[in-house]
Amino acid sequence: MSQSFRPYALSIAGFDPSAGAGLLADVKTFEGHGVYGLGVCTALTVQNDVSFERVNWVPAAEIREQIRVLFARFKVDFIKVGLVESLPQLLELVGWLKMQNPKLQIVWDPVLKASAGYEFHRRTDRQLMQALCAEMALVTPNKPEMLRMWPSEASAEVAAQVVSNFCPVLLKGGHDTGELSTDVLYTRGKWDSFSVARLAHGEKHGSGCVLSAAVLANLAKGETLVDACEAAKDYTTEFLASNDTLLGYHSKS
Repeated sequence: MSQSFRPYALSIAGFDPSAGAGLLADVKTFEGHGVYGLGVCTALTVQNDVSFERVNWVPAAEIREQIRVLFARFKVDFIKVGLVESLPQLLELVGWLKMQNPKLQIVWDPVLKASAGYEFHRRTDRQLMQALCAEMALVTPNKPEMLRMWPSEASAEVAAQVVSNFCPVLLKGGHDTGELSTDVLYTRGKWDSFSVARLAHGEKHGSGCVLSAAVLANLAKGETLVDACEAAKDYTTEFLASNDTLLGYHSKS
């Protein structure tokens, strides 16, 4: 029995051997949404769901070569970016990507620090961050990441509102406490919130990767940004509730 054509989505991210985060988590999320996932590796990490030991970076030229051979074969309009070695390198890469396809929709999950504590980017430059965000269809920081991206503001919420002048921001609320887990989409002076009941044992390795990949998958299927974020919140909640370990299970579309 043949299936209808699936859109392509590309993850540019690090390789996590536990498959909870990064490239493997993204591709599993794409598959769960009925989207064909392509992957380009930016880093080989030595980690599992509770510890991060080290990272070996893939050279920028090799990253481009991986992308080049995919673009030669597949029509890719939707890309998620995760772990990268440096933010200046990311800006160069995004510029090159847009030269290949000006219509690209890029969702950036700003992985600045591993959940196990390893820091990838200790400092961020304001002009560089503004230039990066201006190229994105969406950025998906949690609150600590938001304050790292834009540290001049008193709160993550205010920082998200400022950055939303450059691109939409989905501010994740998973680090909060309280009965509800609320993510807020900020888009040029307006916002939409998405709330679910907070799970008692909802912590999962790679949950941020899953959420941003789910947003991209829904965009690839033709959803609006608001609807894509709402659907991604629901998918991620199912992922968080799938078991009591730190490694979640993905549902099938």
